Amino acid sequence: MDDSTAGAPALGLTRPNAVDPPLITFAAKDTEFSDWNGDILVVAVTEKDLQTEASGSKFQNAVLQKLDGQLAGLLSAAAAEEDFAGKSGQSVVLRVHGQGFKRVALIGFAGSHTASCFQSLGGCVASLAKACQAASAAAVLASPTVIQEEEFRLNAAAAIVSGIVLGLHEDNRYKSEWKKVLLKQVDLIGLGSGPEVDQKLKHAIHVSSGVIFGRDLVNSPANVLTPAILAEEASRIASTYSDVFTATILDAEECRALKMGAYLAVAAASANPPHFIHLCYRPTGGNVKRKLALIGKGLTFDSGGYNIKAVPIASIELMKWDMGGSAAVFGAAKALGQIKPPGVEVHFIAAVCENMISGTGMRPGDIVTASNGKTIEVDNTDAEGRLTLADALVYACNQGIFTPSDELAEEFVAASEVSGEKFWRLPMEESYWESMKSSIADMLNTGPMQPKGGAISAALFLKQFVQEKVQWMHIDIAGTVWSHKKRAATGFGVTTLVEWVLKNSSS
Repeated sequence: MDDSTAGAPALGLTRPNAVDPPLITFAAKDTEFSDWNGDILVVAVTEKDLQTEASGSKFQNAVLQKLDGQLAGLLSAAAAEEDFAGKSGQSVVLRVHGQGFKRVALIGFAGSHTASCFQSLGGCVASLAKACQAASAAAVLASPTVIQEEEFRLNAAAAIVSGIVLGLHEDNRYKSEWKKVLLKQVDLIGLGSGPEVDQKLKHAIHVSSGVIFGRDLVNSPANVLTPAILAEEASRIASTYSDVFTATILDAEECRALKMGAYLAVAAASANPPHFIHLCYRPTGGNVKRKLALIGKGLTFDSGGYNIKAVPIASIELMKWDMGGSAAVFGAAKALGQIKPPGVEVHFIAAVCENMISGTGMRPGDIVTASNGKTIEVDNTDAEGRLTLADALVYACNQGIFTPSDELAEEFVAASEVSGEKFWRLPMEESYWESMKSSIADMLNTGPMQPKGGAISAALFLKQFVQEKVQWMHIDIAGTVWSHKKRAATGFGVTTLVEWVLKNSSS
């Protein structure tokens, strides 16, 4: 998030620092790893790679044998002394002399063909480079033959780069002091070389920039990232990639003219007015064959309203993350603005607001009317996200005929396999809908199933606002946009959304 977004400091006089992202050059090379010159050479090792000769003191793996011989047996000795078994999370780092590289590291590697496995490998490289304050690093697999197929090699290289970029990222915008990343050059050795792999690495960098953008949005506190500021951030995507993007930002009066009563009811209690954001991606040269929409929940803060999040498990102090859906959507937009896929038009939509408490706010028991004319009895003001999404779905359906896809779920699963992000398909249990019927309105916004089966009941609710001819799916990412361990945003969802759009493009 750019410091220039805010003209004046936010509540608490907080203004984010302008932090330049590290500029790292990535190169795929087929050079001999033992001749590489730089700060740290990182070798990814599986448990199988560490099988030793009968004496138990020497490696059988050819890469490790050569490197150990070059280091006069120091590598095998260090691995034995530190009980390095090639398991994920293990590492051995040696400071060496008389070599082109200053340090050599062995890191445990699961060795599977999944994107998440290679992303983890990249994350380990990033951690070691930061710990050693390295300006240059190289990564090599002890057994590169595990990915002989060309497509696997390309995807592995891209996933490693993604892991490095995301592993180096730290959100320092709200700190008074921080350490700069020193890493400038990373070489991938033994994973191929040439224009095709170079393009794949460039793609990984573009997608990672979208993930980081999504992370920064979720990390931003609600006193800084108000609905107006999120609208400015989204508009900046359109202005940066104006060859393919346009932006439409609707204020409260414009939303009222469109009869978005459900969305405006949620926004009514806040002193920060709502902003309805619509970015449209159209490829250069036209020739659109498919039309898609990505709609993200955009609550920049959720107090729960009159059904306030009062119990500790509700984590009201973390409710800045309730715009994680819109962060994923706009992160994907940023990445796609750089990739520029042909043949597909994409609408990125978020009904952005705060869910607060005041005399002007929505009360439990109120009946609100969505823009398709359906009425909703609000039995819980803390089930507000689906109210905002309802009007966003109606708006999206009114943008034109969206391309139907009977294989939508399968497409999304395939995209997630490329991204390494995990999803689990839940049933649309229609019997739950009976509990969401109101005696005085068309429907309730929760029903007695809440919070059990909440994702399913939310999908059943949202179904009421989607035109029958439109194929759609509801993705609940609330629990995945935040890492409690790191106390930071994850950027989850961005990569899968990008890959899904690309699967629908003509590239």
